[in-house]
Formats: sequence, structure tokens, C-alpha cells
Amino acid sequence: MPSASDAVVEHEPGDLTCIVGAGMRLSALQRRLAEHGQRLSLDPPGEPTLAECVLEDLSGPLRHRFGTMRDLLIGITVTLPDGTRASSGGKVVKNVAGYDLGKLFCGSRGRLGRVEQVALKLHPRPQAARTITTDAARWPELHRSGLVPSAVDVAEGNMHVLFEGSPEAVDAQALALGGEESDPWQELRALQAELPGRWRWEGVDAPLVRPGPRVAYTAEAREERWSPLAERVVEALCNRS
Repeated sequence: MPSASDAVVEHEPGDLTCIVGAGMRLSALQRRLAEHGQRLSLDPPGEPTLAECVLEDLSGPLRHRFGTMRDLLIGITVTLPDGTRASSGGKVVKNVAGYDLGKLFCGSRGRLGRVEQVALKLHPRPQAARTITTDAARWPELHRSGLVPSAVDVAEGNMHVLFEGSPEAVDAQALALGGEESDPWQELRALQAELPGRWRWEGVDAPLVRPGPRVAYTAEAREERWSPLAERVVEALCNRS
């Protein structure tokens, strides 16, 4: 079987979708999409390939609004352990045909096979963006408000809130929240990369918290549970008559 490529196979700007070889780096894809005023709303630390984004189910601060790779993946082509090449999903956002291999492979860390190609849901690049930093104790207030941030990270007692959209909407939301303007996201992604533990946040202190999706990053790593059900599904795919 051919190895995963690093090319944009197809891009439909009007549909906000693209099909890409899984060997392509996320940063390279973002540069290509920026030419069309679009992006993949995924911002994990480092320079991962799209295959790594799937296998590790990566995410960054934008997870607050846009989710992880699992939420942005609408189709996938993989090579299973027996060499079978399998695909599911497609290049439209609403597609439920066949096995949902994309969700099965997200977070699988290579246990189930190799990712060859992915179909992705895109978003327009925002016209404006502003970050407001305020006291972390204000998270319940923000959570109950009608404000719609793209990212909310809590670290060292501060809450960093990213607003994106039209200039008018961004300015209005930043004013409504109140606080100091800042640009902490590079440092916050670097902090995330330094913290191997990823736990469900239950309100306790942690070096880095994404309170919206309830994720805490800590120095204490733990072995993530793996369900054998996924392996049984792959076995069924490999043994189809």
C-alpha cells in the first residue's frame, strides 16, 4: 500500500471541506487554507501531521468552541492491520454511511492501523480576534453569560478568553467581559506541551484548565483506558467475507 501523502487532494471552498493526505503537517495545511480565507479550527502544540492529529485526537485552546480532531473529521481512509484499505464518511459534513472509522481511529494511537487520508470540516477565518485576560474566578460568570468565546484557558489564576468574528461583535464581547487585552496563546500551547497528564476537570486546581470541555492538563500522567471493542470492530472489518 502507498504511504500517506502530504498533498491537498481536493478543496471545496464553497462547501468548507477538504480532502488531504494524512502525512501533511497541520501548519502547511493552514497556510494553504489561509489563501482562501479559511482554516481548520484546530491548534494543538507542536508541528503534528494530520495523521498524528487523528491518532492522538489532538486539540488546543480552540477546543472550547470547535472541539478536537474527532469533531472536525468527516471522512477517513485507513490501512487496517491485514493490509485492507478501508474508507468511511465523505466530503460532506452530514454523512452517516457505513462504519464511522474516523471516530474509531481518533485517539487510537496506531493500534488499529495507519491513517492515509482525511476529509475535514473547515471554518472561515475570523475577520477580527481579541483576547481578554481576567480573574479565573470569573469562569462561572462567563459560562452563564451570552458571550461566545472561541477559547477559554485558565492558568496561574488567570482566565484567558479569545473572541473571534466580525470587528463589531468582537469589540462588543470584549467590552462586555472586561479585563486586560493580551496575547497568551503561544505560551499556553507551550505549557500544554509540557504537561503529559490529561484528566477530566472536576473543579480542582491544575496548571492548565480548559473549563468549557472540562479538561485539565497536569504533570501527572496516567495510562488512558483502551476499550477492546474497537479492536473487535477492526477484526470484523478485516474478516468480511
